Amino acid sequence: MSVLSPHIVAFGECMIELRHLEADVMRRSFGGDTLNTAIYLARLAGSAFSVGYATAIGDHDPFSRQMLQSWQAENIDTRWVSQRAGELPGLYTIEVDQRGERSFCYWRQSSAARNYFNDVSSPLERGLDQVDVFYLSGISLAILPEAGRQRLFALMTRLRQHGGRVVFDNNYRPRLWSAPELARQVYAQAYACADIALLTLEDEMALHQSQDEAAVLAKIIACACPEITVKRGADSVLLYDAKRVVREVHTEAVSTVVDTTAAGDSFAAAYLAARLRGYSPQEAALAGNCLAARVIQHPGAIIPRAEMPASLLSV
Repeated sequence: MSVLSPHIVAFGECMIELRHLEADVMRRSFGGDTLNTAIYLARLAGSAFSVGYATAIGDHDPFSRQMLQSWQAENIDTRWVSQRAGELPGLYTIEVDQRGERSFCYWRQSSAARNYFNDVSSPLERGLDQVDVFYLSGISLAILPEAGRQRLFALMTRLRQHGGRVVFDNNYRPRLWSAPELARQVYAQAYACADIALLTLEDEMALHQSQDEAAVLAKIIACACPEITVKRGADSVLLYDAKRVVREVHTEAVSTVVDTTAAGDSFAAAYLAARLRGYSPQEAALAGNCLAARVIQHPGAIIPRAEMPASLLSV
């Protein structure tokens, strides 16, 4: 997958995050699935590739300004960000139980990110010739109105026609969709546009409303995407190539899980960083497992830089 010094751009939504610390105390930060991936990608980039983030935020509120500054501090290219007059980011709260599992409440119906494609032309559409790899998730698709979603698909198709690559992470959240039938239709369209699919089996089973793992894996194998990675929690990762030859890559054992936030997002970042550097899918999955194992041992989505694995891409 390596391209000479490629530029990868992730698209999605960043929200204000309020995390419960104790009964009446919450900590404010920022979060979003594709943003988490973009941050970890930027940390792993070095001189091998560059990372941009595409979203919409407000133009005058302090939260939007702080978001933009924090992304730039992580060496993320923000030319793809649309600042919309009078609009605001979305907001969510997060609680983590004793097993490290999360629960959320969201306020995102009027989020600026939903309106990214509301203008005649977006920063992504205007600058698409500067993008080599485009990364999005099921949440990226879910937050958009239908017209915006179709413009996003048109953008993905145009990128591939000019030699670019599309990476899709399934991240299925049922509450964001009006009906599972609609979600399945949109996901099928996404898989048809993708060069790499990074899937969480649990999410895919929820998408198909099925507890039959074998049947859902059969649906995954039948999709048109040539490179598929299936994450299965603590179980081994399944890798499918274009001929549907399957390989397994074992995950790293973690004795104490503190917080599973961004486990999949960090896996995606390390996997893509490795693939962009020319590593094989098996080596990329090892890198993904290594970073995800480190991330879930810390609270929050983004671990301190000092806690990043030193030899992540020396697999």
